[in-house]
Amino acid sequence: MRHDGRKSDELRPLKIKRRFTRSAPGSVLIQAGRTTVLCTADVADEVPPWMKGQGRGWVTAEYGMLPGSTSPRKQRERGVKSDGRTTEIQRLVGRSLRAVVDLDALGERTVAVDCDVLEADGGTRTLSITGAFIALVDVLHAKLSGGSKLPLKDSVAAVSVGLVEGRPLLDLDYREDVAAAVDMNVVMTGGGRYVEVQGTGEEATFTDCELAALLSLARGGIEQLATLQKQALGKRWPFNL
Repeated sequence: MRHDGRKSDELRPLKIKRRFTRSAPGSVLIQAGRTTVLCTADVADEVPPWMKGQGRGWVTAEYGMLPGSTSPRKQRERGVKSDGRTTEIQRLVGRSLRAVVDLDALGERTVAVDCDVLEADGGTRTLSITGAFIALVDVLHAKLSGGSKLPLKDSVAAVSVGLVEGRPLLDLDYREDVAAAVDMNVVMTGGGRYVEVQGTGEEATFTDCELAALLSLARGGIEQLATLQKQALGKRWPFNL
């Protein structure tokens, strides 16, 4: 058993609350253990200048950690200044969402997703992706549906895995993450296709067999997350698993 009583292939308890705020048409508060992220989404009837006239849409994302999300306090990022980690994560969230959006069917519109970490205890980037997809579905329903099919090709979710004291573990919290010899973030579609795999040995190496074990754990975790996304969206779920 792990320090919090979970099995090696067990997700942290996941809570999802849609329509958390009223100002954003897509708004989801998602919590995995102590990690909590607010994901909001909106649509603008325009695209970046370099995309104008192509008839295609765009999906972009921003990510940030509030000062009180960690201890000690994280310094607030002001203006256009952001650190390298923030830039990396928001690009990852954007890529992950674009992988499942039919940009041609979206038309010349931009979906903007914001992921704000309220409390961080490991897995903030993966939880942001999982919650952002739910917010994305809600905003597309609110802004575009009109009885037509949503411009989505599949669902997407993400989870962390790692080797801790030689054991492959699913959905690492902060305590496990800092102790991991190998840390990996996996983004997959509901249909089981990889979007992105970020794996790193922390002053360590890993074998083909260990990599296969970690990917198998991640696949099982993302299947569970897709089911929880479907339950949260109810009748708005646009696919069959």
